[in-house]
Amino acid sequence: MALSRDKKNQLVAELSEALKDAKMTAFAEYKGLTVADLQELRKNAREAGVSIKVVKNRLVRVAMQEVENLKESDTSALKGQLVYAISTEDEIAAAQVLGKFAKNHPDLKLVGAFADNGDVMDTETVTTLSELPSKDQLIGQIVETLLSPVHAITGGLTNEDLDFRKATN
Repeated sequence: MALSRDKKNQLVAELSEALKDAKMTAFAEYKGLTVADLQELRKNAREAGVSIKVVKNRLVRVAMQEVENLKESDTSALKGQLVYAISTEDEIAAAQVLGKFAKNHPDLKLVGAFADNGDVMDTETVTTLSELPSKDQLIGQIVETLLSPVHAITGGLTNEDLDFRKATN
């Protein structure tokens, strides 16, 4: 069923607003996925704070022209049946959602992404980003690394075998 011009304009306005607020928009080819698979992808994305859109590529191009940072972006990768994952909270969450889903569903193939500054990323870059830990996990790893010397010192001082109080008596 064809969309009326009013519905297309409304859809473009919603898309341009979503793209303007997005920290990253990743896209993947979904040819061969079932409706149930797409529903599962939407559920996983919702849990990660990512929105999933299945929209004609031409409408995405029009919406990108309305976003200042994306006007000059190369849109040559927008070909075929694409699903768009838009993340407004985390820079790599969109790529992670698509990448994680693609591991269990080989019909989903990562194609690329747009960063909030308009940079276009290729398949290899998006795949690499999708394999990174989340922002919260990275922060936790850094904190753990920073605290490890402190834990080692306190562990050594409280170790009964190396108890300095016994050595002084």
